Amino acid sequence: MTVTPTPPPPSGSYTSPQGSYTVPPGAPPAPPQKSGGCWKALAIGCSVILVLGFAAMIALFVFVFSVIKRSDVYREAFSRATSDPRVVEALGTPIEKGWWVMGSVHLDNNTGSANIDFPISGPKGSAHVHAVASYDGNTWTYSSLVVRPQAGGEIDVLHPAASSAQTRVFLPKLE
Repeated sequence: MTVTPTPPPPSGSYTSPQGSYTVPPGAPPAPPQKSGGCWKALAIGCSVILVLGFAAMIALFVFVFSVIKRSDVYREAFSRATSDPRVVEALGTPIEKGWWVMGSVHLDNNTGSANIDFPISGPKGSAHVHAVASYDGNTWTYSSLVVRPQAGGEIDVLHPAASSAQTRVFLPKLE
C-alpha cells in the first residue's frame, strides 16, 4: 500500500484543517462581514408602519369628504348656488364641484346642523360656497348661503337682488 504525501500548504500560514488559514499576500481581501440584520429589519418595519399610517389617514379624509358630499345639505347648497343667475354670470357654465369640502354636518335623531364650505368653478372663474343650515326632522333650513367668487364680492343666494323693475321708484312730477 502506497501513501501519497499531502501537498505543501500555499505560501502564508496554514494550520491543520481544523485550524486557521491566513490569506497569502496579493490575494483579494475577504468580503467584509455583513452587519446585523436587526437594523435593516427595524428600518423596513418602521417604513411599512409609516406608509400604512399615512394611507389610513388619507382613507379617513376621503371617507369624511365623501360622506359630507353625499349629504342632502351639500347637494341642496350646490344646487341653489349654481342655479342663481348672479353666480352663473360670475362663473359661467357649466359650474363644477370642487373636491375639497370643509366643515361639519351633525344629525342627532330628528335635529341637525351643518356648517360647510366648498369650492365651485366655471369657465370664467372659481368661488367658495359657505352654507349654514339647521335640520328640523323634515327639511334643511338655511340661515346663510353665500357664494364668494375669487374675483371679489359676495353673492347672498338666500336673498336675491331686487330686479330693476322692483327698485324703480316713481315720483310725482312737480310743476
